[in-house]
Amino acid sequence: MKEKEELNEEELKATSQQADSDHTDNVQPEKAEAEEQKEPETPESRLEAAETKIAELQDKYLRQAAEFDNYRKRTIKEKADLILNGAEKTITAILPILDDMERALKNMEKAEDVAAVKQGVDLIFQKFIKILGEQGVKKIETENADFNTDLHEAIAQVPAPSDEMKGKVIDCVKNGYTLNEKVIRHAQVAVGL
Repeated sequence: MKEKEELNEEELKATSQQADSDHTDNVQPEKAEAEEQKEPETPESRLEAAETKIAELQDKYLRQAAEFDNYRKRTIKEKADLILNGAEKTITAILPILDDMERALKNMEKAEDVAAVKQGVDLIFQKFIKILGEQGVKKIETENADFNTDLHEAIAQVPAPSDEMKGKVIDCVKNGYTLNEKVIRHAQVAVGL
């Protein structure tokens, strides 16, 4: 029995040694094949790879430059359209006032009642103020207001009727207006001394 066990152990050792050598033999050819597939890097192949990379980057750069140029042209065109047609909404809103004024002028030629003509013109004026308000235009209030250089333009200084009126607006010569909280015309006023 001992002899059988010794034989089995020797066979096992021999088998395992053979398996190990087979394994190393298999691994070595795989490594050799991988090294054979990989070509040694030569200066020419590195130069070729660099030239390919440069060509790719140049192509990418040219595409991005063209895309940016198209964006710039489109933006310029959109701005020009806005400048050219930006007032379209406002003009469209004001056209009914023009129609009303034309009708009022025709009726003034035949009208004998001045009060009716005055009332008609007042209605047109109120309609016009309403439309301007819808467009964001507001009148700058000047009555008993403190003089403010951001809103008012002093065109005259007059003696104040009382001490409380010093530095305040006494009279408004020309109304001022704001458009969406931005002053588009300063109110021309007389200021109390």
